[in-house]
Amino acid sequence: MEKKKILIITQEMDPYLALTEVSKIANELPKHMLETGMEIRVLMPKFGTINERRHRLHEVVRLSGINVIIDDEDFPLVIKVASLPGARLQVYFLDNEDFFKRKLVFHDENEKFFEDNSDRMIFFCKGALETVRKFGWPPDIIHCIGWMTSLIPMYLKTTYKDDPVFANAKVVYSVMKNEFDGKLKADFVTKLVISEEISKKHIDFFKGGDNTSLHLGGLEFADALMVGESLDEKITIQLKKAKGKKVLNITAEEETTMPMFTQFYKNILSN
Repeated sequence: MEKKKILIITQEMDPYLALTEVSKIANELPKHMLETGMEIRVLMPKFGTINERRHRLHEVVRLSGINVIIDDEDFPLVIKVASLPGARLQVYFLDNEDFFKRKLVFHDENEKFFEDNSDRMIFFCKGALETVRKFGWPPDIIHCIGWMTSLIPMYLKTTYKDDPVFANAKVVYSVMKNEFDGKLKADFVTKLVISEEISKKHIDFFKGGDNTSLHLGGLEFADALMVGESLDEKITIQLKKAKGKKVLNITAEEETTMPMFTQFYKNILSN
């Protein structure tokens, strides 16, 4: 029997970057799924805070060379890889000198939200999907973790809907508590339009440009949801309207989390 393929796209992952408790889940989840016999690949941004020497990152030349276009401007995508400690699993890092070289993640030295966070987000979301296309590796499940991945479910339902690599993929989006208080620049809603398949009805979910709006967009276009605690009221209301989507509620009881994830994935794959 062919192994099921799980693609995890996350903005943070222990030990490379740990901003919230999500980084621990992003570390444990792929290792656990690997033990259950699934084939796993992980993608994340290569933020400048990630020490390449310590974590033994190296460039994957055969995958690099993709150019990601944002608002008619080309940005080269460099792919690096490292082995996740404690597992026979590779993590792929998406890098670009303009977006990820700086030694800070989302805020400057004065705790001000970077003005180009919207561009960095679009670059990462589009770059992740283009990387998977270059893999030629069709995933059965694509699990998006963190607000920086929130455009991916929508892109898969629009721009990439006819791509054979993604034809059978089910999209899971993790909706966790608010991760930032900033707001993306107003031109974000025009820059996120990467193809003519994206219309106003798609854009409207994201137009607020804040953490809640991004999560609302992510959950709207995903096929299944992993939901954390202490969510914004608008997200709670939208979740009640999310009929037909499989939902897994995540609590702080860590000892039950991984078996729950396994069963949740199996339920998604059985449909």
